[in-house]
Amino acid sequence: MKNLIKIFAFLSFTGFYTVDAQQVVKKDTLSGTALTLTMDTKVNDAISALENKCNNSTVSKTSDEETFTKPAKVFVPSRELTNAEICRRNPRILGYKIQITTVKSNDEANEIKTYFRKRFPNIKVETDASLRPNYKILAGSYFNKQSASGDLAKIKEYFKSATAVQYRVFCAEAK
Repeated sequence: MKNLIKIFAFLSFTGFYTVDAQQVVKKDTLSGTALTLTMDTKVNDAISALENKCNNSTVSKTSDEETFTKPAKVFVPSRELTNAEICRRNPRILGYKIQITTVKSNDEANEIKTYFRKRFPNIKVETDASLRPNYKILAGSYFNKQSASGDLAKIKEYFKSATAVQYRVFCAEAK
């Protein structure tokens, strides 16, 4: 009985591998690289038919037959994206903040933030505690160093150690 089960299992296992298949070489649609696939001819024909239907997206019907026409290609200019387009894609980007100073305690950080808010009420200030026990005091949000340079010059009058540093900023807050 065990031998009969072994023989049946062997025959059924080898029977699945006798399906006729062929190697098909296709060109990748994006980069044009050769792609080799092993598949049945019927599957290849079905995929080719689907690809042809996808390539021909518009259909115009006459009385007896359908004719397919290719859509016009859309030209997208290669230009630099505006800040609004960047913000739509990703609300948080790598921009710049002004690092006012680094202090050792949270109390010192709060004192400096209060002093900063009195001098510059229109610039947002925050504390970064990721380097504990040190605390970074950061001000503003800017897309690049050039946009931060105006505020940085004013801040340096009161805080000599202020510098513009790369930091993750919310796009909606950035200047």
